[in-house]
Amino acid sequence: MLKTGDIAPDFELLDQEGKAHKLSDYLGKKVILYFYPKDDTPGCTKEACSFRDYFAEYRKHGITILGVSKDSEKSHSRFAEKYSLPFTLLSDNETTVAQAYGVWGLKKMMGREYYGMNRVTYVIDEEGKVLQVYKKVKPEHHAEEILKDIL
Repeated sequence: MLKTGDIAPDFELLDQEGKAHKLSDYLGKKVILYFYPKDDTPGCTKEACSFRDYFAEYRKHGITILGVSKDSEKSHSRFAEKYSLPFTLLSDNETTVAQAYGVWGLKKMMGREYYGMNRVTYVIDEEGKVLQVYKKVKPEHHAEEILKDIL
């Protein structure tokens, strides 16, 4: 997992509309890069809707929000449309970005172990450095928590 002060690895992923995004495209802006397990599940929906509800505040301060999961562009498109998500969702089908950021790992649920996306958020500064890392995320209040911390 990356730490505060690390250079955030550049990447290129497709969004919910099939458009390519590179992290380096956002140099000069603060970026909220949040990794989440799966579209349209209870915790992930709460987290996404939290970012949606605070989107205008983020935009006012010139902060970009990028959500990343293993789901397909089509799944992201349905998720974004269903919940009116105004920000970019990126598809990391191969988990290469999740692995580079240290968020792909062993998880446990009901006694079963499996590999999956951990819910982690990185705040990346205008120069591409990690400003803050959130490992313990409470989905409903996450967007508000970040705003309080960085503004």
